[in-house]
Amino acid sequence: MNLDKVTISIKSGNGGSGKVSFHREKYVEKGGPDGGDGGNGGSIIFVANKNKNTLLDFQYEKKFEAENGSGGAGKLQSGKNGKDLYIQVPCGTVIKDASTNQVLADLIEDGQTYLALKGGRGGKGNNFFKSPTRQSPRFSQLGEVTKTYKVTLELKTIADVALVGKPNVGKSTLLSVISNAKPKIADYEFTTLTPNLGVVKFYDDSFVVADIPGLIDGASEGAGLGYEFLAHIERTRLVVHVIDASGYYGNDIVEDYKTINNELKKYNERLSTLPQIVVFTKLDLIDNIDEKIKYFKSKIKDKVTIVPISSITRKNVDELVKTIYEKLKTLPKSEPIPVEQTELAIKDTTSVKIDQLAPHVFELSGGYLDNLQRGIVFNDSQSLAYFQMRLEKDGIMDKLKDAGVVDGDTVVFGSLQYEIYF
Repeated sequence: MNLDKVTISIKSGNGGSGKVSFHREKYVEKGGPDGGDGGNGGSIIFVANKNKNTLLDFQYEKKFEAENGSGGAGKLQSGKNGKDLYIQVPCGTVIKDASTNQVLADLIEDGQTYLALKGGRGGKGNNFFKSPTRQSPRFSQLGEVTKTYKVTLELKTIADVALVGKPNVGKSTLLSVISNAKPKIADYEFTTLTPNLGVVKFYDDSFVVADIPGLIDGASEGAGLGYEFLAHIERTRLVVHVIDASGYYGNDIVEDYKTINNELKKYNERLSTLPQIVVFTKLDLIDNIDEKIKYFKSKIKDKVTIVPISSITRKNVDELVKTIYEKLKTLPKSEPIPVEQTELAIKDTTSVKIDQLAPHVFELSGGYLDNLQRGIVFNDSQSLAYFQMRLEKDGIMDKLKDAGVVDGDTVVFGSLQYEIYF
């Protein structure tokens, strides 16, 4: 069974809350604040792993959450940071924002990582808020609570060469002969149900070949089985077009060639522009191969290299491998998919929005306020005084004046309402 596209939910760990604590020790009459900071939550990190070939691991497990940070403690003890969660995916996995379909990352190299979500920040303990004018703060900061996001994982196989062709033309047999792959081989159509990858050695060098399940007429619209795996050849640099030239199934080599190329073009225009090597298979069953090649060339306009082979007797197989290798040397390496955005959750800690809800009633909102309120206990006079000091220091009071707020007006902040005086 193969799984090439899946949507999962991810959540980084919440930050631990800061601690309200005061130093207590025998013979120490007035201990100061000693509440420690909370630990940061764990992050979500994707890692490309060359030993994984499908997204099957995500068929049933679709929720991933990193560890929360621990709360701070007295004696200035900071909370423990939550463990990061590393999610292993195959090389060639494209990660997209499920809500916008924007590409976030394209992990093509083994060990390549993508930090999808940073852990929530730990809250500050009351010791952090100590000042010459506020020597015993009785409030701390809450840890940052993170949100759940959905991402789509889509596997686009990393291969230099794509073997394409109709079902049962000998692609899997060829792959098994030229590489280390061990695909399923049988004498019936649609033997291959998943893409097979093989590494082909050529002296001290090598290249990767992908055997794509057989394509039929209408594949680009969803007919047959191979259409599901066309995405796997989007990165390839060279197409090896395998055609059964034996005539055993009554097929026409020219029509087979045109049918597959038409499906490639309808699915992805780039695929139809890739250089091709045409391979006539089952040479051991053919007596008039020269006539077939002459007939083929007379019917098509494309200038292609044709290599007739027999995977059974291995005739011309080494020549084919050399031809593929020499062609690859002239072609540029595949580039990763352009990333449209890099962060899934961009934390807003600076925006300020002021809206007038009614005459003399204004609402204060935005990322700056959301971040600030984590450290405010509104029923504590010291905490409220700290909140008002921050509004003044950070220029929010000036923004309120500019928006038309005057003494005695009501300002709404979350669930809090209070009259403001400058």
